[in-house]
Amino acid sequence: MIAHLRRFDWTILGVILTLLISSCVFIFSAEYQSGNEMLAGKTLRQIIWGTLGTGIYFTVAYFDYRKLKEIHWWIYACALLLLVVVFFCPEKSNAHRWIPMPGFDLQPSELAKIAVVLSLAAWLGSPATDVEEWITFVKAAVLSATPFFLIMLEPDLGTAMVLVPVTIIVLVIANLPLRPILTLIGVGIVAVIVLAVWLRFLPDTCPILTDYQKSRILVYLNVTQDPLGAGWNKLQSQIAVGSGGLFGKGYLKGTQNILGFLPRTVAPTDFIYSVIAEETGFVGSSILLILYSTIVVRCMRAAIKAQEIFGRLLAAGVGALIFTHSFINIAMTVGLMPITGLPLPLMSYGGSFMLSTMVALGLVQSVYLRRRI
Repeated sequence: MIAHLRRFDWTILGVILTLLISSCVFIFSAEYQSGNEMLAGKTLRQIIWGTLGTGIYFTVAYFDYRKLKEIHWWIYACALLLLVVVFFCPEKSNAHRWIPMPGFDLQPSELAKIAVVLSLAAWLGSPATDVEEWITFVKAAVLSATPFFLIMLEPDLGTAMVLVPVTIIVLVIANLPLRPILTLIGVGIVAVIVLAVWLRFLPDTCPILTDYQKSRILVYLNVTQDPLGAGWNKLQSQIAVGSGGLFGKGYLKGTQNILGFLPRTVAPTDFIYSVIAEETGFVGSSILLILYSTIVVRCMRAAIKAQEIFGRLLAAGVGALIFTHSFINIAMTVGLMPITGLPLPLMSYGGSFMLSTMVALGLVQSVYLRRRI
């Protein structure tokens, strides 16, 4: 036990605890603005999730991550099974994303992201896998594409898209040939451009997206198209972030937040960064970015010091996952990306996302504990 404590990465733990405490503080602020009884208690529940997540973090950290190589396909199969089961559960907000459980709703897509990172790391890190063969790239793409399409069908395109950059980063670190990876990236960029043009001029003929997904993208392309409807969230979020100024308006004094201009039901989740930016300003927002940057850097440090390739890919995959979530969430709140509904790691309200994030970071700590001397 003492030996483990000496090898512990206390920096990343300190940042995680700082974000968890800040999460509860600003979720309270996001609840304070509306007085809506449906939002009451989110702060208390976040404290519970954060406490439970911290316990899970230490448990996973002391577990030898190398044992997961033997069961990673079972974990992956269970994740796929849950992604199928969710379609037999009742709809919520016009989507099949949650499995009702006693006391909370389980979101299988959150578990699937960890399963994909784990299976990619274990399989690509196996001595039996020849990363130079083109079939390895194809198999890796299929491994990620299967949960990608299941999550997209829920529909939850934002969460599904997270798997793309995470998979690419893991493939690059695993030293797969760059040509197929760059080809995939190029095809993806072309597909995004074609989709944007298609939606801009012939939105009613696009069958692969739901109506609300189309409206979000169209508003991103032209925010004046529906400023009081689909464009409302984006506009109010940008106003909140911009009006914070250098030092912010003060805790519980953000007018966009307190007066309810920010979306009432999603201010504690998707738009928690807007609440923070309005109340703490550029300085507080910059500190938050530094904290996330620290987590990503420490994940990559754990990857560099890992004993073997499996640990390296696992830690790097988790770092990529945290970076992708943080980047997309913050970018969408300031108007640089379409609204996707992706939460901010360790800050946004939510049980499944909180616990899955703590499991992922616990795995990174496990890799670091068993690093090379």
